[in-house]
Amino acid sequence: MYGKLFSACLQGIHGVMVEVETDLSNGLPMVSIIGLPDSAIRESVERVRSAIKNCGFTFPSQRVTINLAPADLRKEGSAFDLAIAMGILATSDQIIFPGQDKMLLIGELALDGALRPVPGVLSMVDAARQHGLTSVILPADNALEASLVEGIRVYGIKHMNELFSELHHQHSDKPDVQTGVETFKMGVPGQPPIQVRKVTQQVSSQNAVMDYERSSNPPSMMDMKSEDTKTGHADISVTTGRAETIEDTTESASVDSSIIQNSELTLPRKESKKHSTEKYSAELSIPIKKSDPRKLVDLEPLLLSRSHMEQLRQPTALTHEDYADVFGQQHVKRALMIAASGMHNILLLGPPGTGKTMLIKRLPTILPALTEEEALEVTKILSVAGRFKDSTTGLVTTRPFRSPHHSITVPGLIGGSSIPKPGEVSLAHQGILFLDELPEFPRAVLEVLRQPLEDHEVQISRARAVFTFPANFLLAGSMNPCPCGYLGSQHPVHQCTCSDAQIARYRAKISGPLLDRIDLQIEVPRPSERDWQQSEGFQPDGYDSASMRAIVHRTHERQLKRYAGLGIQWNSQLSGRWLREHTHLAADANLLLEAAFEQLGMSMRARDRVLKLARTIADLEEKEQIEAVHIAEAIQYRQLDRKV
Repeated sequence: MYGKLFSACLQGIHGVMVEVETDLSNGLPMVSIIGLPDSAIRESVERVRSAIKNCGFTFPSQRVTINLAPADLRKEGSAFDLAIAMGILATSDQIIFPGQDKMLLIGELALDGALRPVPGVLSMVDAARQHGLTSVILPADNALEASLVEGIRVYGIKHMNELFSELHHQHSDKPDVQTGVETFKMGVPGQPPIQVRKVTQQVSSQNAVMDYERSSNPPSMMDMKSEDTKTGHADISVTTGRAETIEDTTESASVDSSIIQNSELTLPRKESKKHSTEKYSAELSIPIKKSDPRKLVDLEPLLLSRSHMEQLRQPTALTHEDYADVFGQQHVKRALMIAASGMHNILLLGPPGTGKTMLIKRLPTILPALTEEEALEVTKILSVAGRFKDSTTGLVTTRPFRSPHHSITVPGLIGGSSIPKPGEVSLAHQGILFLDELPEFPRAVLEVLRQPLEDHEVQISRARAVFTFPANFLLAGSMNPCPCGYLGSQHPVHQCTCSDAQIARYRAKISGPLLDRIDLQIEVPRPSERDWQQSEGFQPDGYDSASMRAIVHRTHERQLKRYAGLGIQWNSQLSGRWLREHTHLAADANLLLEAAFEQLGMSMRARDRVLKLARTIADLEEKEQIEAVHIAEAIQYRQLDRKV
């Protein structure tokens, strides 16, 4: 006996379709899982065995072989449990599973058959849609996340038993059995009766009346009369082990089940789903006998409609941070607006308490919203990393903002471990990676940022595979000018006490190649007296988040129009011949750039980044040609490149 179902696993941030093939053959009872499974998949045998048994089915006492194809792809995780269990039940002919060739099954099983959520559902369901599948069965906790993929019917369940329904056999003589709590009285002659409650099986009313009519001469020991005899009631217990409370009136005999139904100890009865054998035999083109013991996989009651999913979604919480809260620092706000317009890396340099962190934390408020394609990619990364906990808000529409602590390790920043997961640079994809107090990070951690800043992706090599994670982010950092933090601050109380060697050693923690990749290096001085007076009167300076966001959005639209069809969204992504083609310099601008290149000793990379920055400044002024004033402003922002 052979069967095949579809499941999925993760390869980086992308889902990969996996065929779960099940074969039952004669031989010693054993289960073999082949196809490069990890230890979590091998352990699924015991989870599936217990779940099948506790759901009322029988685990086959045969040789069970489960193949996960393609066999040369390493499979990891517990998402195959549901597909393996359903494959065994379908292959052993215990269930009827219509439409299984267009169905994706993912989910981890508990021992009682309950389903637990798994990470990476969004990537798996998207891969299923591209593969041509139309439906997915998965844990209810992952249902809203799966519904983010258009064109897929989502069935979210909490327990495996929710999938099955009984086939209704019209000529079956099997009584309608229900478990409940019965109350009856028993005793011996000469002693007062005692009231007993017993958990038993109650038969249907029709069978109860038939049993009562057949038991015309009940045993004298059980024929106990109570005070209720005066009202025409008798408590009768039959020796078959089933107790019925029967109401005896002068007109007719019927079952009085009110005592059981109204009892506070009555167990709730779950109405079972039943379907006509004739109907489903015709619809599914499957020969179904009237005595067929199999159960049908009925999914229609479990389908999540689009309207229902929209009702479950919650609105995205709005942020209250605004650049209007920062008084003064107009030149820093302009630099941040330029950085947001072209996704240029930025570093703020200044003494403590000047607002460096406050300024950068408000940078997401002026960035344009994610496009649908970017939102899907960002949400996939969060799902694979297991950080997409709140799926009630739909796709992530705001650009990520990641701010790791300076004690982070290289695998934590780039990604890694035995099963590679996305690091902070990938979690900040299409958003901002903020490194506060940049020199406090270990030098080895900072140096690994070089390749992601150039290639906008991270490649993690392992013995069995090479994993690629996207990492197109804006690097934002802040630092003090010296170890004590007060170099050049002209603070009335705190004076810098650092020696030249200490300052040089402190700044040497950030290497020259890394500084080359930071386009804007801005000094943030202490606020002036005029700024304090402005803050007391709460007078806006024109640099609020709303007005800055409008300028950034207009500049971004200009770039999208210019680079249409090139796969480029931001000026910071220009390179090679595209950089030369889209950076038209005026004659005086070219002379100024060459003079700065010689006098400041800039590298070729720094020169190209000055060109990209000048391109963004010209776009802010809606000019196609780069003029000398744009080059001058771009050079001014590279303050750490100047020779002191």
